[in-house]
Amino acid sequence: MTWPGVKRGFHKLYLTRAYYFLIAPAVLIYLVIGFYPFVQTFILSFYTWDGISPHKEFVFFRNYVDILFKNAIWWRSVFNAVIIAGIALVFQNSLALLLAVLVGQRIRRFKGFYRVMFYLPPMLSVIVVGIIWRWILDSNFGILNRGLELMHMGQFARAWLSSPATALGCVTLVICWQGFGNAFLLFLAGLQGIPNSFYEAAEIDGANEFQKFKIVTVPLLASATKIIVILTILGTMQAFGTVLVMTSGGPGYHTEVPVLRIYKEAFESYRFGYATAMSAVLGIILASLSFLQYKIIRKKT
Repeated sequence: MTWPGVKRGFHKLYLTRAYYFLIAPAVLIYLVIGFYPFVQTFILSFYTWDGISPHKEFVFFRNYVDILFKNAIWWRSVFNAVIIAGIALVFQNSLALLLAVLVGQRIRRFKGFYRVMFYLPPMLSVIVVGIIWRWILDSNFGILNRGLELMHMGQFARAWLSSPATALGCVTLVICWQGFGNAFLLFLAGLQGIPNSFYEAAEIDGANEFQKFKIVTVPLLASATKIIVILTILGTMQAFGTVLVMTSGGPGYHTEVPVLRIYKEAFESYRFGYATAMSAVLGIILASLSFLQYKIIRKKT
């Protein structure tokens, strides 16, 4: 090997080592803050532990067997989360797409104002949102029931958050209201990447507004839609703060969701090993749903 070749080899080796040296702090932080707690959580799921006592009892798969085959409350919480996710996928994302099309392609004035207003709900604290909506929907002095009475429609007043028939629907509505802004922003970004020439070509071919939306907008938003669908599933299946503040899972577990169930098992029943097993099961469910949804969308597109 010639001397220039040797120099290039040493230089390449030096750069490789420099790269590893530069990323080492980030990798170390991840291992300490992310990977190590994850491993410890998985290990803890095979024990029973109250979170205080130094003694832990190894129970192997007993926690998982109980969750999967004996815990009806857990599966009720998963069912509720699936309902919330399904409604959000259809209602929340349809609303976000409609508003994104209006702001991106139809409204000519005050676009910046509408962008800020529609993205404002996701920026609010879930605790604050939950408290405000709990006050609005309160059966005794809530604005909604009071407004219905003032409009002589008192027969429609309900105990919105205390009735099994309406509690889950109200919580889902609030979650969708706060979450649609994220989908709106992603759809709007996708629309801005579609050239106007595509719409002009479709118009020359005689396409009306709906046809242009169907043959131009929808296919070209496929990439954004994939991301939005996965984020919607992950976000709604992990709903916690809004439900905790508004109903705390009631009445009678009708609004119980998985993360809230995990929280109660850990910090109310002091069954930390059992709660970590629930976390592992939820993680597997979310990963499976995301993978399945991605495969379905990929086939269609």
